Amino acid sequence: MSHTTSARFLQGPAPAIVAALHLPDLSVARGLSMAFLEDYALTNARVFAEAGVPAMMLQDQTRQVGPAAPATIAVTAALGRQIRKAFPAIELGIIVQAHDAEAPLAIAHAADASFVRLKVFVAAAMTMEGPKTALAIPARTYRHALRRDDIAILADVYDRTSEPMIAAPVEEAARAAANFGADGLVLTGATFADSLDRVRRTRAAGVRRPLLIGGSVTDGNVADALAVADGAVVSTSLMLDGSHEGNLLRWDADKTRRFMDQVRSLAAKRS
Repeated sequence: MSHTTSARFLQGPAPAIVAALHLPDLSVARGLSMAFLEDYALTNARVFAEAGVPAMMLQDQTRQVGPAAPATIAVTAALGRQIRKAFPAIELGIIVQAHDAEAPLAIAHAADASFVRLKVFVAAAMTMEGPKTALAIPARTYRHALRRDDIAILADVYDRTSEPMIAAPVEEAARAAANFGADGLVLTGATFADSLDRVRRTRAAGVRRPLLIGGSVTDGNVADALAVADGAVVSTSLMLDGSHEGNLLRWDADKTRRFMDQVRSLAAKRS
């Protein structure tokens, strides 16, 4: 990394595990009160904090055309600040559904979060919502304008929910993301095996950034994941069975604790 970041979980030696806390889609759930959203965020953040997850990511899922709406920014920042106050030991990250370089950084700045995740950091991608172009330059420019170069950027390299519009190998795209200032890279293939292959290829190419697998990591395959990657983003595999939007509690404390116990055991064996 070319600058000092406050995201300690990316600096090792422990595996960089990030739990994603999905917020309701506010574009179709406008009847939810702020009081409910606060209870929802704190109730589920507690599951991650008490299990010893090193970092969690507050994930806005509000679908909207263009940049994030003011309401999205305000709500996510307010919830993030509540989480930071309640659970200061767990590092906080921000991701927004909208294709927006500035909103997640503004939210992170207001909420005292240590990192953001940007899905299309370099190159361009075609999604079911239309084309999306690289956010690297506007993100770094805005981060510097905020005087918050300590906020780390996790950059996806070819997210599996989109098709790249530039036919560059994954290792070349990963190198470009690192050169454009990403502090960590998230690689997610169409399958778990594909994700492992992408990480191996990127590491073999000499890309010197923490490499995280972005999906399909479970307690059954986390050993394989951490054998090649520096960490993983997890969420769905830790949810309560039968959980659905509208429930106050969505993540399973026992599943999360068992997952983190396994991560710590693997780390201890390799130290």
